[in-house]
Amino acid sequence: MDFDADLHIFRSPTFRSVVEEAITFFVGTPVHELPPPSDLRFIGPGVYAWYYIGSYDLYAKIADLNRHGCVMPIYVGKAVPPGWRTARVTASETKNLFQRLNEHTRSLRQVANLQPEDLRCRFIILNDIESDLVGPAEAALIRRYRPLWNTVVDGFGNHDPGSGRYNQARSEWDVLHPGRVWAQRLTDASSNLEDVIAEVRQALAELRPP
Repeated sequence: MDFDADLHIFRSPTFRSVVEEAITFFVGTPVHELPPPSDLRFIGPGVYAWYYIGSYDLYAKIADLNRHGCVMPIYVGKAVPPGWRTARVTASETKNLFQRLNEHTRSLRQVANLQPEDLRCRFIILNDIESDLVGPAEAALIRRYRPLWNTVVDGFGNHDPGSGRYNQARSEWDVLHPGRVWAQRLTDASSNLEDVIAEVRQALAELRPP
């Protein structure tokens, strides 16, 4: 029997509209400083974006776009609870999105040329059945904005690989923004700083306002 791929391809305009609804909601959420205030110790997983507003010269174009409103994220990420993919926990049981934002903030405090004050964040909390939108919403935001730290300078979301696993190269993000303690322990050959800077300048030369 001849194979007909169309018999296996699922298409859902309804699904696309739900993801778009989530993105529209996301863009309208309040913007917060970093770290999030302790009284925002909210529960649940979700999706977040960081917006650069600082004075680091290489990111001047992004900072200018965000000067009068956070419109161009430099990074988009997600937070899911342990066991989420195997349905072993309930999303409402964890504070993992709040914890992720604070984890990133602590990481930034170790960096020589960035500070938490240089960034703002917005996020959506996706509990219950809406937690199934965490992955699609993150992917949709990355496709829409092509954030620099997702598409050009990889590694911001990396974690400490742990003892016995430091025979790796530092990420491009850690080459450009040195200081994270665990990244300093990585021993393999890393990207050249000048090459990373050239990649960033090329990407920003092609950047268009959203």
